[in-house]
Amino acid sequence: MSDLIAKTSMDRRLAEIITPVIEDLGFELVRVRLMGGNTATLQIMADKPDGGIEVDDCAAISTAVSATLDVEDPIEDAYTLEVSSPGIDRPLTRLKDFDAWQGYVAKIETTELIDGRKRFKGTLAGTEGNEVLIEIEEGTIGLQFDWLADAKLVLTDELIRDVLKARKDAGTIDETQFDEVETVMDGDEET
Repeated sequence: MSDLIAKTSMDRRLAEIITPVIEDLGFELVRVRLMGGNTATLQIMADKPDGGIEVDDCAAISTAVSATLDVEDPIEDAYTLEVSSPGIDRPLTRLKDFDAWQGYVAKIETTELIDGRKRFKGTLAGTEGNEVLIEIEEGTIGLQFDWLADAKLVLTDELIRDVLKARKDAGTIDETQFDEVETVMDGDEET
C-alpha cells in the first residue's frame, strides 16, 4: 500500500478516476471514502500542495469531479458528493504528511498488533525510509507505513495556533473579519 488515501477497492477505483481531475485543478487528493447509508456519500478531501484550500476551491472540485463521475459512472446507486478540506486535525494519508507535520501530536492505528497494541498516540518525528517515526512514552518508535490502518493529527492548542499563524502569514486570513478579543480576568488573578 502506498498511501491511506483510499482503503477499499471501490475507493481506489474512485481515486483513479478523480485524482487526475483534482490535480489538473492544482490540488492534491488527501482522502476518498464511499460511505453507505440510506443514500451513499462520496467524501472527497482535497488540499493545495502548500495547504489552504478554500470554499470556492471545494466548489470547483465538486463541479469538475461531478462531471467526470457522470461520464465514468462508477457508482451504481444514488449518492451525495461531499468535497471538503482535510481540516486542522487532518488525516495523514501519505508518507510525506508525516514529515510535513513533524512535531505535532498524532493518533496512529495499525492493522496488526505491534508489541500488544494497535493504537499509538505521540509526537510525530518524521520518517525514515518507509517508517513513520513517533515519540511515545516508551521512546521513539518506527512503524512501517504499510502497517498503518489510520492516522490523524490531534487537535491541540499548538496545532491550531500554528495553522492559523501560517494562514495569516500567507494572507488567507483577513483579521478585519474578526471582532477584537478581550481578555477577562477573574478575581483570583492579578491584573
